[in-house]
Amino acid sequence: MDSLSIARVLREKFASAAGLRYKSHMKPLRRNFAAKAGFSLIELFITLVLMVILTTMMWGFASARHQRTQKQLCADNLQKIYLAMQIYANDFGGKLPQNTNAVTSEEVLDVLVPRYSADTSIFICPGGRDSEISAGESFRKRKISYAYYMGRRLDAAQEVLMSDRQVDTEPKRAGEFVFSTTGKSPGNNHHKYGGNFLFSDGSVQASGPQLTFSLVFTQGVVLLNPKP
Repeated sequence: MDSLSIARVLREKFASAAGLRYKSHMKPLRRNFAAKAGFSLIELFITLVLMVILTTMMWGFASARHQRTQKQLCADNLQKIYLAMQIYANDFGGKLPQNTNAVTSEEVLDVLVPRYSADTSIFICPGGRDSEISAGESFRKRKISYAYYMGRRLDAAQEVLMSDRQVDTEPKRAGEFVFSTTGKSPGNNHHKYGGNFLFSDGSVQASGPQLTFSLVFTQGVVLLNPKP
């Protein structure tokens, strides 16, 4: 065999050996790359948990976005109650419901059902967690969501007649807290995002937890919260 033939054979063997080494090195490399490119079960689980938490924060019951919608529905409730109070006042010379022995708003406002409103759902704030009441059912022994300023007339100058449940039944001045700041009871119909006020002209005003106006009592007026 001449020198050229020997050189050709050596080149072929060397190339064959190099190819085998390249392939043997590439196999574990491909396996390692595939392992690193995917997600482990723990990583997937953590990702799902984070997605659930973020969704709850943005859209859950206690989120600001959710409670903004509930406050509007709550305002609709208060205006429907106002209509029932208008009809009642027409029957009683402009007076609104009173019960001198009452200690909660349920004991006074119960007189509106069912004669002036058979719809008891309007007395339950959609932003809270109070139980539903069957249509036309007396709620004197049940629980509603709204506070009531007993002793005022429907024809009074711009006065607050009702509100979401408040932190207490004391008079309050601008800058004081009227609704929960923590989302916990009392005064938490809308978690920590304030509540609504119904005025004697039928308008409804939303408020944060801190008052921007005063809620003082005139003679003969008392604030009654619903049952806790």
